[in-house]
Amino acid sequence: MKTFSDLIVCEHCDSVYRRRPLAAGEAAQCGRCAAILYRARRYDVDHWLALTLAAAITFVIANVCPIIRIGFQGMRNDATLWDSASALAQGPITIIAAPFALSIIVLPCAQIGLLAWVLVYARAGRRAPGFAPAMRALAALRPWSMVEVCLLGILVAVVKLSHFLQVAPGAGFWAMAGLMVLITLIANRDVHRLWELTEPRPPLGAEE
Repeated sequence: MKTFSDLIVCEHCDSVYRRRPLAAGEAAQCGRCAAILYRARRYDVDHWLALTLAAAITFVIANVCPIIRIGFQGMRNDATLWDSASALAQGPITIIAAPFALSIIVLPCAQIGLLAWVLVYARAGRRAPGFAPAMRALAALRPWSMVEVCLLGILVAVVKLSHFLQVAPGAGFWAMAGLMVLITLIANRDVHRLWELTEPRPPLGAEE
């Protein structure tokens, strides 16, 4: 089967273009709908993988450590992301719990895990098992990363609760802030470049 790795298709209007080298800071734009097709590479695969692993570590911290610490009359309670999702599920707005857990916990975890999976193999110039489904999943998950929305909501809650209770951000809050930056760095890269940087794995026994 013949492949055309030097071509790129606009994901918004399906226009087809031939890739051209870009200088640092430049971006290729679709001539029909003005969407960004791809940007010049700022990091190689090693840097990309390092940022992804850093995002994974930060994600674990954000889920394990308390987001906020609430004190009242000598009593203290710590709330994590999972506690927040559980509280929503038991309150009058139960329907919000599932979208909250998906957009803040499940989808970022899937995005980081899939990207780390394909990048580990990409370091050797190979395509990971399930490369094509993983790439399609990464493209589908990209618009649904809402860590920054959660962080903004936490800030609003801290400000409002501080008038009545003793509220302080926990380690999970600062991890969320770091995760917001890292998710932006790893998710806004041109994942389509991985098709060019990798080669399909030969069938089992073909290398003999």
